[in-house]
Amino acid sequence: MTAPDEPETPASASAPAPDPEGPDAVDDGAVEDDEDGPETPTEVRDRRVRSAVEWVAVLGGAVVVALLVRTFLFTTFWIPSGSMEPTLMGEGRRDRVIVNRLSYKLHDVNRGDIIVFEVPPGEPTLTIDGQQVQDLIKRVIGLPGETVELRDGDVYVDGELLDEPYLPDGVETEPICGGDGVYEVPDDSVFVMGDNRPMSQDARCWSTHSVEESAIVGRAFIRIWPLSEITLF
Repeated sequence: MTAPDEPETPASASAPAPDPEGPDAVDDGAVEDDEDGPETPTEVRDRRVRSAVEWVAVLGGAVVVALLVRTFLFTTFWIPSGSMEPTLMGEGRRDRVIVNRLSYKLHDVNRGDIIVFEVPPGEPTLTIDGQQVQDLIKRVIGLPGETVELRDGDVYVDGELLDEPYLPDGVETEPICGGDGVYEVPDDSVFVMGDNRPMSQDARCWSTHSVEESAIVGRAFIRIWPLSEITLF
């Protein structure tokens, strides 16, 4: 007689269970929660306080940066009158420009620059919409030490006819506030006029006939409003 066959044991039943911590363990991507459980009211309050402090710090830093940029780098300026038309429009549209405060810390003033400057001492200020305008915007025509002469509707600098492509055809430049139309520019100053020559109250009318370089706020280098008229100068 032969011994009865022993029943076969399924392999799955005889194999040892895999070690979840062993080298062959499969990472299923699960992340264990290190927290001991739901936050307590105190922890929730502390977390919210930390978030609020972080937001205050971020917003405070942004304000400080904006103030530094406005004070030392750039500022915006709205055109208060029509004295620079048609280059910059004032009443009715009120163009806005960005002024670079650093320009003349890095290089000299150039002829043709559009500059923003403080109203010269002793000269009247504008009042527009109840707001007193302390700064003006004009174009640099004469540089320190030069002689500007207005003759027969044209502008001469040190005897040379000045080419002014920014003026509309037919515009004439006259000494609108009297005088012989000859202006000596001091060594530390510039001679400025508005592009709207018949209507601009500028160096032709001031007692000093000039703007001190120390009174220049900066150079207007781009028009940002209206958006359809964005222009680099």
